[in-house]
Amino acid sequence: MKELSMHILDIAMNSVKAEAKLIEITVEDSIKNNSIKITIKDDGKGMSKEILENVANPFYTTRTTRKVGLGLSMLKEASERCNGYLKINSQLGVGTIVESFFERNNIDRAPLGNIADTILVIVNSLKNCNLIYNHVVDDNSFTISTQQLKEILGEVVISDSNVVMWIKEYVNENINDLYKN
Repeated sequence: MKELSMHILDIAMNSVKAEAKLIEITVEDSIKNNSIKITIKDDGKGMSKEILENVANPFYTTRTTRKVGLGLSMLKEASERCNGYLKINSQLGVGTIVESFFERNNIDRAPLGNIADTILVIVNSLKNCNLIYNHVVDDNSFTISTQQLKEILGEVVISDSNVVMWIKEYVNENINDLYKN
């Protein structure tokens, strides 16, 4: 994948399929420490020990529509290519945590990509699930929560086109502000 945001989207969609009620995504971009850490945590079905042992293998998948599962294996390879790592912790009935780490200034590191569009796709895919997105740049941070947005919106649905456009602008503006400081 050409952007890290596509990896985030892929894993978040796995969380939606795992019937998560809450997905927490954190991007920690440290210019000071020359690192980017992406953590995606959900409270979905979780994975068995057998699946967890094989999940980063591109020729292993639990899907019946195809015989390969490239998402996590591609993220693992992208992380390791940038002097980083991929860690996956999961427990059946509890959920899954995927953590990937990248050397920030590594020539092979893909750009972060369009986080606002990624958040929009995830928000529009949520049924009975909420998303918390945290973006940290050194000592500054930004958080958006669909639960809080739903409480503010009241009767207005979060997928309303005006709300969706506002979310996109809000995410873009706040992430841009993080990098200005």
